[in-house]
Amino acid sequence: MAGGLAALLDDIAAIAKVAAASVDDVGAAAGRASVKAAGVVVDDTAVTPRYVTGFTPQRELPIIRKIAIGSLRNKLLIILPIAMVLSQFLPWLLTPILMLGGTYLCFEGAEKIWEKVSGHDPAAAGPVAEQGADHEKSMVAGAIRTDLILSAEIMVIALNEVSDQPFLSRLIIMIVVAIAITVMVYGVVAIIVKMDDVGLHLATTRTGGVAGLGRGLVKAMPVVLSVLSTVGIVAMLWVGGHILLVGVDDLGWHWLYEQVHHAEHAVSGWLPAIGGFLGWLTNTAISAVIGLAVGAVVVAIMHVIPRRKKAAAH
Repeated sequence: MAGGLAALLDDIAAIAKVAAASVDDVGAAAGRASVKAAGVVVDDTAVTPRYVTGFTPQRELPIIRKIAIGSLRNKLLIILPIAMVLSQFLPWLLTPILMLGGTYLCFEGAEKIWEKVSGHDPAAAGPVAEQGADHEKSMVAGAIRTDLILSAEIMVIALNEVSDQPFLSRLIIMIVVAIAITVMVYGVVAIIVKMDDVGLHLATTRTGGVAGLGRGLVKAMPVVLSVLSTVGIVAMLWVGGHILLVGVDDLGWHWLYEQVHHAEHAVSGWLPAIGGFLGWLTNTAISAVIGLAVGAVVVAIMHVIPRRKKAAAH
């Protein structure tokens, strides 16, 4: 009896060790997957603040919370089930679906540029607070739609990184990645958009250098948010163009990707000390141009051509 109990305890200890090792493996794999998707996380962080620009300070955090909840739903309730099923049974379909999302990002980025150039920018209609709750709902919905595409790329990149894991491990890893990245992105966004309030608090409740720092933050944040808004538009073109660039290569048309790779490699050799950065910058710039070109075509189809036809009819 004692021998049987000892054997049972040994088995339990062995199972516990395996479970602990599995937890370590899942944690390490989730870390690798998150790092691999870090580039898109930066884009997501840059894109989101423009959706709260112009709102009253009291509405900023509630709006970010709504977008964050929508982002988590995107990842866990929409993207994750679809990605897991497709990766298990139809892995070849992931690339075309991701390219459709990339095309939408290109369209949205190009549409923002067209609105500014053509004078149809909704932001020019007046302060957001004066446009009512419907406008807030529209902005939140637009942010969640954009997040769906960015989150899809994050999740697919992360999934590719752990594709060698068993199904259950993959599922757990992806849930961890989804929660961790959402908390990180929208935590950073919340800090960015509330930094002016922090500065105002320091300027009015402190003295000396701390108060000066607060006044500096208050003055700097409108500029920072304006720059981030522009970066967000560029990021949509960049990410969308890069999705399409990689997608066409995965589908078998290698010429364009090879030309970009050659240009990236050539530029990286100019200054070895910063060659990696120059190569990345080259790839990013070309991806953004591709995104702008594709987005401009979709904008023309969706807006310019119908508007001209309508004007001609009148």
